[in-house]
Amino acid sequence: MAVDQVPELNAGGDRKAVLSSSLRHRILTMQIAPGSVLDEVALSEEFGLSRPPVRETMRQLAGEGFIELEANRPARVTSMSYQSLRDFFLVAPMIYVATTKLAAEVATKADIDGLREIQNNFRDAVQNGNIDGRVFYNDQFHLRIGEVANNAYLLPSLRRLLIDHARIGKIFYRPSTARMQEELEEASRQHDDIIDAIAAHDGERCDVLVRAHLDLSRKNMAMYAAPEGMQISTGI
Repeated sequence: MAVDQVPELNAGGDRKAVLSSSLRHRILTMQIAPGSVLDEVALSEEFGLSRPPVRETMRQLAGEGFIELEANRPARVTSMSYQSLRDFFLVAPMIYVATTKLAAEVATKADIDGLREIQNNFRDAVQNGNIDGRVFYNDQFHLRIGEVANNAYLLPSLRRLLIDHARIGKIFYRPSTARMQEELEEASRQHDDIIDAIAAHDGERCDVLVRAHLDLSRKNMAMYAAPEGMQISTGI
């Protein structure tokens, strides 16, 4: 997947929508690093927009958790820290389990077909070593489950979690290791199992599978965090 080559950007649409999709994609895939300043002038020139729609997009993305806005300071990509990693792994099981169990209660055949299509793209990205594609379609997979669950209280929290889920996945991915590839293939199989459980309307099975899926992510984080200077316990 080339830079910004995501479905939203290839399907047409106005420049403001393209800017919004592009920024989401760049932030999720770490093309723009956490804490980076976003240059309104440069974005205006790149996307052929005046400053007001760029600022409006910034406000929208700030509401979704992608960007931090402070008075009299430039917009920045939401930062990451030890605390944010810790908070993610404390709260993620609650949100992911709840949304997946709710999705299992209401999912239609069309919903399942949509999840399988996203999963096929994720599996292809894993098999082809497409890092940005893997991050993007993993995000889309879990987001779609949340959209199927359609809970006004859970979905905003899920959206915020997914931003750091994607960035954690990018930070701790090591493409040269056979073990990491095996872990990614296991994650792909877990996606298939989660879809089957949702299709069967088996909420309890979803609970077990989602927790195992998150444990796999946590294990990978703990394995690769120490070389980066972050002392992270598997007890997070």
